[in-house]
Parts: sequence; structure tokens; C-alpha cells
Amino acid sequence: MRRQLRSRRAPAFPYGYRYRLDDQDEVNQNYLADEEEDAEEEAQVMMVPGLEEEEEEEEGKEEEEEREEEGQGQPTGNAWWQKLQLVTEYLWDPEKRMSLARTGQNRSLILVIYFFFYASLAAVITLFLYMLFLAISPYMPTFTEQVKPPGVMIRPFAHSLNFNFNVSEPETWQRYVISLNGFLQGYNDSLQEEMNVDCPPGQYFIQDGDEDEDKKACQFKRSFLKNCSGLEDPTFGYSTGQPCILLKMNRIVGFRPELGDPVKVSCKVQKGDENDIRSINYYPESASFDLRYYPYYGKLTHVNYTSPLVAMHFTDVVKNQAVPVQCQLKGKGIVNDVINDRFVGRIIFTLNIKT
Repeated sequence: MRRQLRSRRAPAFPYGYRYRLDDQDEVNQNYLADEEEDAEEEAQVMMVPGLEEEEEEEEGKEEEEEREEEGQGQPTGNAWWQKLQLVTEYLWDPEKRMSLARTGQNRSLILVIYFFFYASLAAVITLFLYMLFLAISPYMPTFTEQVKPPGVMIRPFAHSLNFNFNVSEPETWQRYVISLNGFLQGYNDSLQEEMNVDCPPGQYFIQDGDEDEDKKACQFKRSFLKNCSGLEDPTFGYSTGQPCILLKMNRIVGFRPELGDPVKVSCKVQKGDENDIRSINYYPESASFDLRYYPYYGKLTHVNYTSPLVAMHFTDVVKNQAVPVQCQLKGKGIVNDVINDRFVGRIIFTLNIKT
């Protein structure tokens, strides 16, 4: 407005109106004075370009300090109440209808995505498993290079393989008799004659045909164990301090004793005086697993297969002391000296017979 006034020129008045010119001169002088003040202010602003910004920052700081002073004057309970409100709104915001910062639509979308993702993953895994099972035979192992030599186990069951009993106290050895009777039920002569065939001894019982075809099994009768069968002595020798212990090899599909020689069993004192065991009788008398029980074709086709047994009848063992016994398998390709596994090709147990 002042610049507009400055740009205008004063009109010419007649001589008779001199008093009006004097007033106009005073107005012009005031206008010029104001223009000079504005010019000085603009010059100062141009000389210090950040002056206005600094003034604004100072004003902002003063407002913040005032707010902090007001906040310090309020009770601390308001701050906790505000935090509680924020947590409550995070858990459930009724205005936006959001829970944990997500709406129901967002959660539904996430569930749908995860459903299709895991469904696709399950379908891929199922497809690969199906293809794998198509390539693997359920009747014969595909890879047998890493199969260990047969391991052994004994019956009856004994805690820590420690046979500790008193001949004059039946309750100490009755559990062994019950265990042997239960184990030999499947070896009863009548059952073996009904289910299995009588094979010629001393040769492999090889059966040709499709791998899914049922295979026949050779008979192993309970009577083969003679004095350790429980037929002649129902206590298996435990009542007289002459216990019977049965040994069997673990089943391995396709296993055949090498060179056509049957695997034999040999027992002796592991550590100590060898005279602690003076007499052992084996049943069958050959103390071996006959070749007619091999090869084994697996549980799917060799359904009635009965593992052959070797019974050790300890007829003369030192009494009233612990005697460590080691029974080993002997034969071509048999490993019986593995330190880390005492059940591969051998087994160690203790006899402690008290009178």
C-alpha cells in the first residue's frame, strides 16, 4: 500500500490552495520515512537469511519447555493410564475393529495364504514319498552293504543279564521258569507240525518264485532242546542249580552262513578261573544253527518262520559266587569282538547260583 502511494504523484493545485499542498508534503514525508524503515528491515533480513527460522525454532523450544513443565506438574498416574490405554487399544481397537493391529479381513487372508502354502507343501512331500515307496521293495531290503553280522540274545529275561537265584528258594528262580515257558509256546511240537514243514538238515532251504509269494518255514520243535525243553524237567534245571539258558540269533533277511558251514555257539568263563564252569551241555548236540533255517525271506512272506535256538545247560558251575560267562558265535564271516557292542556275535551274562 505504501509502495502504491509512493508511486503516485501529487496532483497540481492552484495557488489558492497552498494549505492543502502543505498537508500533502507532510503525508509524503511520513510515507518516505516508513519506506526507509521497511528497506532497513529487508536489508537486515537479507543479511541474516536464517534469522526467521531461528526465531521459529526458539519459539518451538519455548512451547515444548512449557509443555514439559505442565507435564511435570501432573501426577504420574496419568502417564501409566495412557500406556494402559495404548496397550488396550493395541489388543482391541473398537473404532477400527482391529486386534493386535490386524483386522478380521487381514487375518482371514493370512490364514488362506498359509493354508494353501502348507497344503502345497504336504502335497509335494506326499508325492515324493509315494515315488520313493514305488522304488523300494517291501519284501527285500534295497541296500544291504551296511548290514552288521548277526547279533544274539538270550532267554529267559534277566535284569542286567544277571541270573541271581537261590536253589532252595523257588521264588528267586520261578520268574525264569515262567519266562522260558512263555517263550517256548511257539515251539510246541504240535504247533510246528501243523504250521511248518519238515526240511532235510544240512542244506539251505531256498525257495524260488515271486518275492511277494508266501514262503514255507522249517520246523524247529521244542523237543529238539531235550533237557532244556521244559518237557522232561518243568523247572529247566533251576531247582537243582543246573540252569538252562537259550540263545538265538537275530533275523537278517537273506542271511546265509558262509561256505555252507553252520554257525556254532561256544561258552566259557569271561574273566577268572576257567574251572568255575566245569561242564556245559548243548542242545541240539551240534551246538549250531542248522543251514535249513536259512535264508530268511522277511516277515511279510516268511510268516510262520521260527528262529532256531541253541540251549546251554550249565550242569556244573561253581556255587555261591558270581561267574561271568561269555557265549560267542563261531563261523565264517561272523564278528564277535566288537568292543562297543557286546551283542554283535556274542553275549555276556553272570551266573550267581546260591545253595
